[in-house]
Amino acid sequence: MTAAPTQLTTPPAGYADWLADLKTRIHTAQQRATLAVNRELVLLYWQIGRDILDRQAAQGWGAKVIERLATDLRAAFPDMRGFSSRNLKYMRAFAEAWPDEPFVQEVLAQLPWYHQLALLDKLPGPQTRRWYAAQAIEHNWSRNVLVIQIESRLLERSGKAVTNFDARLPKPQSDLARESLKDPYRFDFLGLTDEAQEREIEQALVRHVTEFLLELGAGFAFVGRQVLLEVGDEDFFVDLLFYHLKLRCYVVIELKAGKFKPEHLGQLGFYLTAVDAQIKHPQDAPTIGLLLCKNKNKVVAEYALRDKAQPMGVAEYQLVESLPAELQTSLPSIEQIERELAKDDLE
Repeated sequence: MTAAPTQLTTPPAGYADWLADLKTRIHTAQQRATLAVNRELVLLYWQIGRDILDRQAAQGWGAKVIERLATDLRAAFPDMRGFSSRNLKYMRAFAEAWPDEPFVQEVLAQLPWYHQLALLDKLPGPQTRRWYAAQAIEHNWSRNVLVIQIESRLLERSGKAVTNFDARLPKPQSDLARESLKDPYRFDFLGLTDEAQEREIEQALVRHVTEFLLELGAGFAFVGRQVLLEVGDEDFFVDLLFYHLKLRCYVVIELKAGKFKPEHLGQLGFYLTAVDAQIKHPQDAPTIGLLLCKNKNKVVAEYALRDKAQPMGVAEYQLVESLPAELQTSLPSIEQIERELAKDDLE
C-alpha cells in the first residue's frame, strides 16, 4: 500500500531563520570549495610552467616540446580542459613572471586563472602586477573589472588629486582619504562630449551610477543628487552626495564644467559645513569635499587649499578618451584569448 504524500504545512517557529542560516552555510561552503579548486589549479599550472622552464634550460629543449606535451596531456586527460599548447605557453610565461613560489601560493593562488592572464598580458612588470593583484584580491574584482581598472590606468591615477588631507585629517585617515581619490577621473562611459554642461553630466552620472561607483572606487555608496540643504530659510542643493564606508564619512562632490577657480572652494566648504551640521552622525568622521573640474592649474589649487580648514580635494574629469592612439595597447583582449584557448581545447 502506497503511503499518502506528506502535506506541506505551516513551518514551525524558528524554521525560516534556520533555513536562512543553512542557505548561508551552504553558499559559504560552495565558495570555499570553488576557491580550493581554483587554488590547486593555479598552483598546478605554475608547477607545469616551472617544469617546462627548467627542462628547456637544462636540456636545451626547444619550443616544439610544448606542442608535443599538449598532444600527450590531452590524450591522457581527454575530459580535462586547459592543456592546449597556447595555455601551456601561458603556464610557462606565468612561472617565468612569478619565480617566487611562496608568493604564488600565498597571494596569486587567490585569483582565478583568467585573472592571471590579464595580469600577464596587460601589464609590463612585476611591481604593477603585484599592485593590481593585491587590489583585485582586496576588492574581490571580477576579471572584467580588473581589465577595466588596468586599461583605465588606475595605479597612475590613484592618490593623485590635490588635497589638504595631510593637514586637516589625522593619520591614518588622511592617507586612506588621499588614496581614495584619483586624478583625473574618467567619465568616458557617459558618452558625452567636452561641451557637456554641469547638470547634463550630473544626470548622466546618476543614470550610469554603477559605472560611476566603479570609477570612484571601493567604499563609495551613493546617497543622492541635488540633495536639499536648508540654511537660514534658503534652499541649497549639493550636486552629488556619497558616503564612504571605510572612511566613515560623507563625501560631497561638486562639478564644475570649466577651469578650477579658488572661489569654487568657498561654495564647497559651505556645503561641508551644512552636511556636518544637518546630516552627519556624531560618530561619523568630518565630511570630505571633492571638486571635479574640467581642468586645473595644480599650483593654484594647492594655494587655494592651504587656508581651508575643512578636508577638500581638487581633481579633473575627462569625458572622452584622452590616450593617443599610438599609446593604446595592441595586445589581444582577454575575451579573444579566452575564445582562442577554448577553441584550442576543443580541437
